[in-house]
Amino acid sequence: MPITKTKFITELNKDLEWEFAAAIQYIQHAAVITGPEYDTIAKELIVHSNEEMAHAVMVATAITDLGGIPTIDVEKRNVSTKSKTMLEQDLAGENLAIKRYKERIAQARELSEYGISRILEDILMQEEEHRRDLMNSLGQ
Repeated sequence: MPITKTKFITELNKDLEWEFAAAIQYIQHAAVITGPEYDTIAKELIVHSNEEMAHAVMVATAITDLGGIPTIDVEKRNVSTKSKTMLEQDLAGENLAIKRYKERIAQARELSEYGISRILEDILMQEEEHRRDLMNSLGQ
């Protein structure tokens, strides 16, 4: 079924909800993660959080450019008392983001929204970098 502009905006708003959630989750995880083996990634989680908020701004702008209204809703956040579990939760979030942005890029191209496609590609590249950082910290 071909994508419509309305459905595309709806999906971008869901992506925006996930970006907000990721930023919040990264901040919380960075604050509570413990163990000397996690010192480096704890600092990197703050960088990831800032990048997720930048993604949120880019997605919100794209939604507005398409005539939509950016959401203020936030998707589910994951918390844990175990440091390794926190990173696994973050990795799952990045895998979801990568999957969703690949879909969104294809949809943007289908709608001939090449500028938005390019913005989404930039976001995708950072999400893939976040995944690599987390996988390295988890020894994967």
